[in-house]
Amino acid sequence: MDRQPPERWLNPHLAAILGATVAPAFLRYIAPLPTRPAQGFGKWSAHQGIAKLALGCLASVHVLRDEFFDAYRIPGFSMSLKADLLRAKTEEDVKDAYIKAIGLKAYNKTLVDIRTKEIWFEAKGFPTPPVVMFAQLLFYVRNARKLGEQIPPFLCVIDTEKAAIMETANALPILDDKLIKWPKSGSKIEKSLAIQLAPYIETHFVVYQLDTYERDFINAIKSAISAGKIIRTPITPDNLRQVFDKWVGMIGEELTGVAPTDYALLFFADIMHDGKKAAVQDLPAKLLHDGDKPVFFLNGVMYELNSLHGYRNFWAIYHRPPDEEYRRYLIERRDSLLPLNEREFKGAFYTRLSVVDKAYDELAAVLGKNWQQRYIVWDMCCGVGNLEVKHSNYHNVFMSTIDQADINIMRAAHTCVGATIFQYDYLNDDVNEFGLIDYSMTSKMPVALQTAIADATAKKRGAKKILILINPPYAEATSTDNAASKGVDRSKTGVARSKFASAGMDGYGKASNELFTQFLARVHKEIPTATVATFGKLKYVNSQAFEEFRKVWQAKYLGGFVVHSRAFDGLKGDFPIGFLIWDTSRPEPITEIVTDVLDRNAAYVGDKTFTNIENDLLLSTWPIRPKANKTPALPLKGAVEPATTTADLRGTNWSDGAIGWFNCAGNDLQQASRLTMILSSGFASGRGFFINKDNLWQVAVMFAVRRLIKPTWLNDRDQFLQPNQQLTDEFKNDCLVWTLFNGANYTAAVEKIRWNGADWPLTNHFLPFTEAEVGAKTAFASNFMTTYMSKLKLSAEANAVMAEGRKLFRHYHQQKFGRTIVDEFKLGRSDVGWWQIRRALKANLANELTDFDPLDAKYNMLSEKLSPQVFDLGFLPE
Repeated sequence: MDRQPPERWLNPHLAAILGATVAPAFLRYIAPLPTRPAQGFGKWSAHQGIAKLALGCLASVHVLRDEFFDAYRIPGFSMSLKADLLRAKTEEDVKDAYIKAIGLKAYNKTLVDIRTKEIWFEAKGFPTPPVVMFAQLLFYVRNARKLGEQIPPFLCVIDTEKAAIMETANALPILDDKLIKWPKSGSKIEKSLAIQLAPYIETHFVVYQLDTYERDFINAIKSAISAGKIIRTPITPDNLRQVFDKWVGMIGEELTGVAPTDYALLFFADIMHDGKKAAVQDLPAKLLHDGDKPVFFLNGVMYELNSLHGYRNFWAIYHRPPDEEYRRYLIERRDSLLPLNEREFKGAFYTRLSVVDKAYDELAAVLGKNWQQRYIVWDMCCGVGNLEVKHSNYHNVFMSTIDQADINIMRAAHTCVGATIFQYDYLNDDVNEFGLIDYSMTSKMPVALQTAIADATAKKRGAKKILILINPPYAEATSTDNAASKGVDRSKTGVARSKFASAGMDGYGKASNELFTQFLARVHKEIPTATVATFGKLKYVNSQAFEEFRKVWQAKYLGGFVVHSRAFDGLKGDFPIGFLIWDTSRPEPITEIVTDVLDRNAAYVGDKTFTNIENDLLLSTWPIRPKANKTPALPLKGAVEPATTTADLRGTNWSDGAIGWFNCAGNDLQQASRLTMILSSGFASGRGFFINKDNLWQVAVMFAVRRLIKPTWLNDRDQFLQPNQQLTDEFKNDCLVWTLFNGANYTAAVEKIRWNGADWPLTNHFLPFTEAEVGAKTAFASNFMTTYMSKLKLSAEANAVMAEGRKLFRHYHQQKFGRTIVDEFKLGRSDVGWWQIRRALKANLANELTDFDPLDAKYNMLSEKLSPQVFDLGFLPE
């Protein structure tokens, strides 16, 4: 194959070999590439993510992969050993894959599959037990030894899934054992010999499953060759999570009866031990030994391993204990190893010290340089104490946490020595049936802290002020992730059932469902004069759902910053986390706050204003919302999928004159990007309204406005507002066309959908073309949209989208789809919707090429026209 530009040779090969679902997406981004490496690859950077995904698929395309990588030298892309092994067809392919991955230079292939001065390899072209492969390799070692040939210091066995390595010296004693009957030929090795050898060698070789240990294996082999010994992988802050996950799979799950929340404690007991004695004292869990057998001790219970195989293999790969410089940091990172649901409830998301530094800078700027002397600090969800490690006067610091294990970890790591640290469940302890605080109920609260609170509340002369410094948990009883489309009710009802939420939060509205605001509410009642410095999401400042909360919880805003959520280890998503300081002794309505903006590295990048808008000015309160009638309707969870949930099922009744359902949950960018859609029947979880001829224009405007502007980490909580001026007909019509050809237009036509023991039809009222325009073979059940649009004057941009869309509709009606596509997208009727047409054509690309680029280009031009108007017309703040 000559070096031709990608668009001239990749297209036919990829389309044939990879299939249509990968090739077109790949080619769309590969086509603009320079035709020669000398021209550079700057255009790669903009599409590196999709390119990398597509290139990963080339693992199965031998010729193309080698040609492409050789021709273009793409930075950051490399094929793994595992990927090469997936392509291996013969034992020789397996050998070559390992030779390439290890980078062997001086080797030969003889009876020993791969032979170097330092190491001999036995290879198989299929998964084989390591002890069987070692038996064959030891046969050759035994013969070489008899002939006086040089024996390598290491032996390695390899197949398509795994590799194992052993020091030759560990196997030498069995070569002279006269009870072992060695065959006359290596090809005669049988499992019976392997069974004889197993007790002698199984504890000496290390197995590396390539799915998870490929890099460790390659490093071990290279170190064996260069240093003459197997160097184990160190445990560091960089690989802590990966090591822990592998420890759970190989060791933790072999401990019967251990709760997943306790794995982290047992893991630290294991890694902070050198096999003979503990390297760190006073850890909550202990590693002990019964002879040579390790056992674990936690909370008065002894845990034994069901099997030692995984334990021995794990510690043959990793080095313990970690270097002393890392030990304290690793122990303090227990929070990152907890199961996700546990972390949400306990707020166990490590705050990086760079962010803590900024928080202390902000506190000094707001409260004065000597604030640490003048304020008593209480962190009632301290975790392992990383918010307090920057404090210089621990005698003024009180730290409490729900989890006793956190306290044990802090004491073992000597964290915040001098501070008063105690176990306390802030949302449940000392709360009586009336929601009042009574410290005598548990007697857990230190007397000194009780006195400080009482003195501060009474404004006693000379009393220190109270600063609540917290990064509280953020779990909530209901969220947008608990959608009915999940098929199950995932509501975290345990959140709302805390004692304080049940008895002490009347009047707080939906805020009583969230742990974060439960903390703020109890502080408000318990210490009404406190200064509160808290990390948290911004919805308590400007979310529509928290209007009732803000009527009760009022405080003077003193200052703060927002920082990218990725600055907190373990948090997923991209959104702002605010560190905001409030004086609760000076109640003021929350109207507008201005914050500094820090990026994920805690560097200042600008300012941001967050505004609390009254509900009657929000976009969600703008449209006409028709009422449901008593006519039964099919509740959907997708375009052509019926509801599967039974909890809080919505969408089961129709509405007079309705043509579909507009789902518009929430009023901010974060929710709009995921929960704005149009369906041909009711949505199973509600949070929207029916569409009819009177409100269609408002639906189109809201749909477009909510989806045109993409959420970023900084704007995702910005609220949509009602327009601040009269909307033109051109804007309304542009929005309608934009909506009709958007991917979240899920309107569809289906002959019947089975739900609740009956067959239900779906009628599509959102077809923008007539039967004649698209060449449909049968009449459409509804011509609502063409009739509606016949009265509209469309802009040039909207007409261009319609023209390209019409071509795709016509192209669809010329196709004959296979049964799989017909069944998947329910294509039994001619009046199918845009969602069905787009999906079916893309699924059929292997058989019939469909060019979506012309429509995409015109649609993007319409998007570029509409996007600035979202801000110009006041739908979003600048």
